[in-house]
Amino acid sequence: MGVNVQPKLIIHGGAGSSLQGKGGVETVRKSLYQVIREVYGLLEKGTTAEDAVIRGCQLLEDDPLFNAGVGSVLQSDGQIRMSAALMNGSLQRFSGVINVSRLKNPIELAKFLQTSPDRVLSDYGAAELLRELNIAPFDPLTDRRLYEWIEDRKQDFNRKMANVVAETSDDEAGRGTIGVVALDQNGRLAAGTSTGGKGFERIGRVSDSAMPAGNYATAQAGVSCTGIGEDIIDECLAAKIVIRVGDGLSLRSAFERSFVEANDHQRDLGAIGLDASGAIAWGKTSDVILAAFHNGQTMGDSLEMLPGTQVLVA
Repeated sequence: MGVNVQPKLIIHGGAGSSLQGKGGVETVRKSLYQVIREVYGLLEKGTTAEDAVIRGCQLLEDDPLFNAGVGSVLQSDGQIRMSAALMNGSLQRFSGVINVSRLKNPIELAKFLQTSPDRVLSDYGAAELLRELNIAPFDPLTDRRLYEWIEDRKQDFNRKMANVVAETSDDEAGRGTIGVVALDQNGRLAAGTSTGGKGFERIGRVSDSAMPAGNYATAQAGVSCTGIGEDIIDECLAAKIVIRVGDGLSLRSAFERSFVEANDHQRDLGAIGLDASGAIAWGKTSDVILAAFHNGQTMGDSLEMLPGTQVLVA
């Protein structure tokens, strides 16, 4: 494995409907760039890709603007159930939790499960693990998400998904998730994804975020997805892109081919990714993807991309 690789980092805070007005863009940009600065600083100091991804996910989970951890949306019964996954690319090892409640950072359970013989746990098993680890119970509910649920209950939960960010003024549907993909100084890749779900869903519905369809990494590439979970699962998007890179396509070509297919199938989704060469890519079929990156020299973002299917690289 090479050493002294220039670290690279890309994160996202969801994908979906257009943000309302310049103030919305700047609010999201500020939040994303704060995470980029802290996590990229860790990578420059030699932090591993896995630890950088975990920290990035924690910071995004802690931000009530995004639908993960604090600020997660409510399901149809008014409860919050979160899912998260972590994949170490160099070890090609996946771990995750599904529909876990009463904690602040689901990614921490995925971290613990990386070294467990049982690496994916669902609700009751995850709750038992919380007790074993002595993690203090935490209520991630915010007033904005409660208000959103009350308003949609009046309409019999007829929206496709909850708002991509917590904005009471935004009536359009969104697709909320957070994700981080990192390349460290030793050339190692990792990917992490966390979500509160799509909001108002049937109890027990499972998100793509805790599946290789929504979060996947190998030694060659790593991808985190966001959007309508069922669409991501049907495309097996993260694994598809990563496997195509492993089969010899460039990251750009793997994204482009996968998003052409997703567009043809009328999917509503987005993804971010890195490869071992340091290439950075992001794509969407939705109106917007809330992504930001650090390419080793400067930061950038996707917040003012035009609506519709696009793939960009940095």
